[in-house]
Amino acid sequence: MEGNLVASQQIKIENITMNEVLKAMHRLGGQVTRKDIRQDIRDNSDVISDNEVDKVRVSKKTGNKYRPFDWTLNFAIKYLIMTNYIETEDNRELELSKKGRNINFLEFDAARYVRPIVEKQLVEEKENKNSVIEEVESEQVEPDAREESWREQLLNALIKMNPKKFELFCRGLLKKMDIDVDDVIGVKFVADGGLDGFGYVRSDDYRTTRVALQVKRWQSKVSAPEIDKFRGAMDKFNAEFGIFITNSDFTREAVETARQGTRIITLINGDQICDLVAKYNYYVEPVTTYRLKEFYLDKD
Repeated sequence: MEGNLVASQQIKIENITMNEVLKAMHRLGGQVTRKDIRQDIRDNSDVISDNEVDKVRVSKKTGNKYRPFDWTLNFAIKYLIMTNYIETEDNRELELSKKGRNINFLEFDAARYVRPIVEKQLVEEKENKNSVIEEVESEQVEPDAREESWREQLLNALIKMNPKKFELFCRGLLKKMDIDVDDVIGVKFVADGGLDGFGYVRSDDYRTTRVALQVKRWQSKVSAPEIDKFRGAMDKFNAEFGIFITNSDFTREAVETARQGTRIITLINGDQICDLVAKYNYYVEPVTTYRLKEFYLDKD
């Protein structure tokens, strides 16, 4: 009885997520990655909170940490692909199909238009033995962590760094981003309510802009008051824009606050730090691997 209740609740969550996936893809222009969708839902969904997206659990089987929402998101996307709302060639780059682009959100109901078709297809696949369907509870399912392992290692390393080494890391990363960090104001990383750094960005041959920098190594999310405090510090140095970096993440209210006013603050969270480290090959070495295509995996 309890198992049926859990399954029913999971189906309801997946149905809601399917709707939010399609809304996110429309907001983002229709051609995105799973990471883009996850971030947009986290920042903009009216029905799925950022806390729900970021919730972390520990697997009873392996002891590894994972986010249940990632599991839900992957299944929601899979079902939308099966019902031709989303198209993909490599299961990584996702694109709205004509059916997905023309959806009417006032009428769309995943429970009605997606779920029955998906369940029928899954039954047919199981009967034809073309695929193996594993039925497990959500708390036992983990997303593929191979891509995430180095990111987790990096974020764990950053939180353990001493202040001097973390300062070196941030200065180097900002330099890679073509920001000339001021040596006097500098990156201090002290909780004095001021700036952690100040720099200059040359956007063309004639224009240089002043940028204020703030960095927080926190276990919890950065809240809106911290953004307000940073904006106040920007005023003292006449900064034309700001960059706020954290190894953790920002609350939804913090994201909204950063977008307000005449000077928008660029927010860089832990995941985006990883993207920048990879983009600039900053103290990392890329590893090339291969993924087998269906030719090798199909049963003849």
